[in-house]
Amino acid sequence: MTATASTDTTALQKRVLRTLFTTQILGGLAVGIGIAVGALLIEDMTGSSTYAGLGQSLFVGGSALVVVPAVRITERYGRRGGLAFGYACAVLGTLVIIGAIHLDNAAVAVCGYFLLGSASFAGLQSRYAAADLAPAARRGSHLAIVVWATTIGSVVGPSVAGLAERWWTAWFGGPAYVGSMVAIGVLCVATAAVIGVFLRPDPLLTAREISGETDAPRRSIADGYRTAKSNPAVRTGVVAAALGHFVMVGVMAMTALHIKHGMADPERALTVVGVILGLHIGGMYALAPVVGRLVDRHGARPVLVTGTAVLVAACAVSGSSPADDHVRLSIGLVLLGLGWSAMTVGSAALVTGAVSPAQRPSTQGFSDLVMGLAAMGAGIASGPIVEYASYGMLCVCCAVVTLCVVPFLMGRIAPPRAAEESA
Repeated sequence: MTATASTDTTALQKRVLRTLFTTQILGGLAVGIGIAVGALLIEDMTGSSTYAGLGQSLFVGGSALVVVPAVRITERYGRRGGLAFGYACAVLGTLVIIGAIHLDNAAVAVCGYFLLGSASFAGLQSRYAAADLAPAARRGSHLAIVVWATTIGSVVGPSVAGLAERWWTAWFGGPAYVGSMVAIGVLCVATAAVIGVFLRPDPLLTAREISGETDAPRRSIADGYRTAKSNPAVRTGVVAAALGHFVMVGVMAMTALHIKHGMADPERALTVVGVILGLHIGGMYALAPVVGRLVDRHGARPVLVTGTAVLVAACAVSGSSPADDHVRLSIGLVLLGLGWSAMTVGSAALVTGAVSPAQRPSTQGFSDLVMGLAAMGAGIASGPIVEYASYGMLCVCCAVVTLCVVPFLMGRIAPPRAAEESA
């Protein structure tokens, strides 16, 4: 690569990071509101914690299954097309949920949450867009910058849910939760618009031009599966991301109900849930730059090992907390976020560095598919466990799941591709 080309790439990467930073704030607000009200909305409509968990599970399930068409769109149109598609699906989801609220139809609301989960998918995929043009030695840091940007929107998002409800009720009246859905829809439209206008030229398509892979055959999720099956580094990254997301969603989804069941005032419960989930989401994103630097300096494996230990500690603290001990629950949820951050940034850097630009959308898409399906399983299982056992038992189960990544971390992980290191 010539000095001029390197300079051009550096300038473009700065623009890509600025654009993704902005979209992560907007998209993070939308996802934060959705997480805060999801379980509460479904439980109010059904009167069951089991169905509340189902709604949350379909939220993350939507982020998984939208990967299949999104990978095809990304292969053809680059990151810009895939990300915009995700946010467009989320807008459709908000419209479905608003209709379900007015119809008082929980089944339709659950389907809407499935579509709404596309916003979560788009936010996660943005970290890969940040890595397309990043130097190999800075890949973890550039990934982490975009992950960190989500802090601003996601920490504020759960608290904004209550504000959106009060504003909508004061101006338009109507049933609860409509204001939150309208706010999510507006934020997703704005995010898609910023991506369409400013994410140019596309980072993935540019990376393929630089690597000489513009004529490479288009790949699918099945190709990503085959890559993970044959590549130990990719396989480890996929498993770490999936288990980390499983544990985070499983504990987080039921914490809102755990708090609500310990409080008599529903309105105050929503405020407390918003604050604690805001702290949790801050743990997920706020220290991401530190995690990224650790990945660049020490490699992905030590960061993933640390993330595993932090997740187990989070399950111990949260699971032993009474419903009215909000300080202790806050500590547990912050640790849960920190562990997730280490697993997510470390696994993304590991997967991205192990494949060429032509293989990235399919391999990264497969990783996010498995990650989303794992989280959907956590959401489905968490409700019944809490309803028929306890919140503490849920945390014990999640701690056991976390430890399943240890055999993969003990195996051999191949170093990043030489071509990537010399880029």
